[in-house]
Amino acid sequence: MRAGKFVFAQLMECLPWKRFQRLVAKYGGDRYVKHFSCSNQFLCMAFAQLTYRESLRDIEACLRAHSAKLYHLGVRGGISRSNLAHANEMRDWRLYAEFAQALIGIARPMYADDPLEVDLANTVYALDSTLIELCLSVFPWASYRSNDSAVKLHTLLDLRGNIPSFLYVSDGKFSDFAILDQLIPEPGAFYIMDRGFLDYDRLHRFHEVGAFFVIRAKSNLNARRRYSHPVDRSSGLRSDQTIILNNFYAHKGFPEPLRRVRVKDLQTGKSLVVLTTNFALPALTITSLYRCRWQIELFFKWIKQHLRIKAFFGTSENAVKTQIWIAVAVYVLVAIVKKRFKLEASLYELLQILSLTLFERDPIDQVLTLSSIEQHRLEHANQLTLFEF
Repeated sequence: MRAGKFVFAQLMECLPWKRFQRLVAKYGGDRYVKHFSCSNQFLCMAFAQLTYRESLRDIEACLRAHSAKLYHLGVRGGISRSNLAHANEMRDWRLYAEFAQALIGIARPMYADDPLEVDLANTVYALDSTLIELCLSVFPWASYRSNDSAVKLHTLLDLRGNIPSFLYVSDGKFSDFAILDQLIPEPGAFYIMDRGFLDYDRLHRFHEVGAFFVIRAKSNLNARRRYSHPVDRSSGLRSDQTIILNNFYAHKGFPEPLRRVRVKDLQTGKSLVVLTTNFALPALTITSLYRCRWQIELFFKWIKQHLRIKAFFGTSENAVKTQIWIAVAVYVLVAIVKKRFKLEASLYELLQILSLTLFERDPIDQVLTLSSIEQHRLEHANQLTLFEF
C-alpha cells in the first residue's frame, strides 16, 4: 500500500468497490440521493464497527472531529445523525447482505488450506443459531415471547478459518430446523449440528445429494439396531451401531440406515450419542467431528463481544439487518487482510490495532505487523526502569 494514505483508506481499498456499485445499481440505493450515498453510509458504519462507536451521535461527533480528513478517507457529503439514520432506515439491507456474501466468496479460498482439528480433507461446516435479545417496546416487529423481542442469526460456519459461508437473519420465532430449507447441500461435505436441527425429512435431502451430517441424537430416539461394530472402550467409545428408525413418520422421512455412535467422556462421565450418514470414518473421528461444533459457539461469543451487533443504531427491521450485515462485512474484510498480508496476529488483535490507528499514515501492512511492535518493546524494555536492584 502507498504510504501517506490513512490506514482506514488503505483498508477500504481492499474492498471490491466495483461489485459494490453494481449492487447499488441493482437495488437503486443511490436513487434520488444528492449527497449521502450508499458508499458513504457503508464507510461510516464500517468506521463505527472498527472504532466501537455506541450511537449515531457518537459516530457523528467522532467523524466531525476529523472533518478535514474525511475527503481522504473516501467520505463525501454531510455527516449527520439524520442522514445516517435515514439511510439505515430506507436503503435496502439486501445490498449489504450480498456485498458481505461477495467478501465471503473472496475470503473462503484464502482459508481453504487451513488445518482442522480432525485430519480430514472434506469441507466441514458447523450449523447453529444465536439469539440477539431486544426490547419489545422498541422492536415490536421482532416479537419473540410475550414480553421479549429478539432476532436470530443463523450461521453456517466453515471450520477452516471460521469464515461464515451462509448467514440468515430472522425474528426470534423462526425455528432452527427450518433454516435447512435455505441451504444448498454440498456433496461430500460434513454438516455438524445440534439436536435442534433434527428433522429427518430435511436431513434426508442432504443424504440424497451425497452430503454427510453429524448430529446429536435426542434422548427419546426410537430405533432398532441392525448391526453392532467393535469399539475400543478404553478410548471412551461405548457403541458403534447401524440402526433403522422405528417411528412411522421418522422412518418415512429417512428410510435408509443411520449410524449411531455413543461415547463417554472419561473425565466427566457424561455420555454423548451422535447420528451420522457416514459409515467409512472411524467412530472416534465422528465424535471428534461433533466436538468441533463448539467452534461456532466461540464464533458467536466473539462477534457479540467485538462487533456492534447487540446495540443497534436504528429500530426498524431494515436498520437492524443493515447493521448486522455491515458488521459481518467488516469481520470478513479483516480476515481477508490477515491472509493478504500474511499477518500472524489474531483477528481480535487486528481489530484492536485498527481501532487506534485508522488515522495513521503508515503502510497498513507495517501497522498490523505485530513483530515490529514486539521488536520496539524489546528495544525499549528498560526505558521506564527507575531503579536497579
